[in-house]
Amino acid sequence: MHLSRTVFKLSKHFEYYSKFQPTVVTLKSLIDFAVKDDIIASYKFLRVELLVRWSHMRKEMNYIPARLLEMPSFKHINSLYDQSFSEILAFKNVEPTATTLRNFTETLVGIRRRHADIVPTFARAYMEMEQTGPVDLIEKNRLQYFYDRIFINRIGIRTLIYQHTLLFGNESPPTSQQVGIIDPYCDVARVVQDAYATAKRLFERASYRVPDVEITSYNARQNEDSQVTIVYIPAHIYHITFELLKNSLRATIERHGLDAKTYPSVRVHIVKGHEDLTIEIADRGGGVSRSKLSHLFHYMYSTAPKPQIESTGDAKGTPIAGLGYGLPIARLYA
Repeated sequence: MHLSRTVFKLSKHFEYYSKFQPTVVTLKSLIDFAVKDDIIASYKFLRVELLVRWSHMRKEMNYIPARLLEMPSFKHINSLYDQSFSEILAFKNVEPTATTLRNFTETLVGIRRRHADIVPTFARAYMEMEQTGPVDLIEKNRLQYFYDRIFINRIGIRTLIYQHTLLFGNESPPTSQQVGIIDPYCDVARVVQDAYATAKRLFERASYRVPDVEITSYNARQNEDSQVTIVYIPAHIYHITFELLKNSLRATIERHGLDAKTYPSVRVHIVKGHEDLTIEIADRGGGVSRSKLSHLFHYMYSTAPKPQIESTGDAKGTPIAGLGYGLPIARLYA
């Protein structure tokens, strides 16, 4: 009964904030905002912007198959978002005193941690729905649309929260040159190497030997092989390349067998053009059948067996493959 009253109370706020459009935020605007180092301005912006974005996520629920809404894991997801919405709503008319600003930042850190395992929880909700009966084509199409919308919104929200907490909280950016989450001199090869190192550890924990990686860089602006740096969010490049490298490593291992004495290296070629950045990842894993190409970016599609997903909140329990969320979400980051 208490939960029903809470949802009813929040519904009018969801309706109100959903009337506003989310603010378009660019890398330049994030940097300009960070340079001003104005925590009060950030506080006043986020206490509204986050409510607007969460309210739009609520509107997207209209596109979800009704039976998914009834799954235990999906109800848990809704409860997490309701809790986070309520916590930020509590700052609506609160003056930005030093104590308020500190509490707000700590609240954002808590929200970020609370939602860390949302993606595997979405996967678990889908698996629960599958157990109630086959998922037809109409439901799959609606879910594809919904997941794209919900996850791109999630990326935006987490970007805003991370930027605030790194600038004004007790956490420090991974490198001293970063402006919050943005690195004005992001070394792309280093980020790719970090992504490979994480993927390698994931396989080694499962007792696999892992192919090496060969990384080369070419700067077309200077017409030479050289270090490639860009103004970007390293975490986004990391996420994309981690998913791609994980797929390449698994394909190579499966193609050549667990008993192979050596594996051909996975090759990564980074090219900085005049207007864009290209990261090419090539492996000797046998490729993908033409008949499967159209499914690669479908949520819940995977060539690996589906794993058991436990609600542990521990990233170390993340399966190597099988969820079917890696490539679709990586494309959203791109």
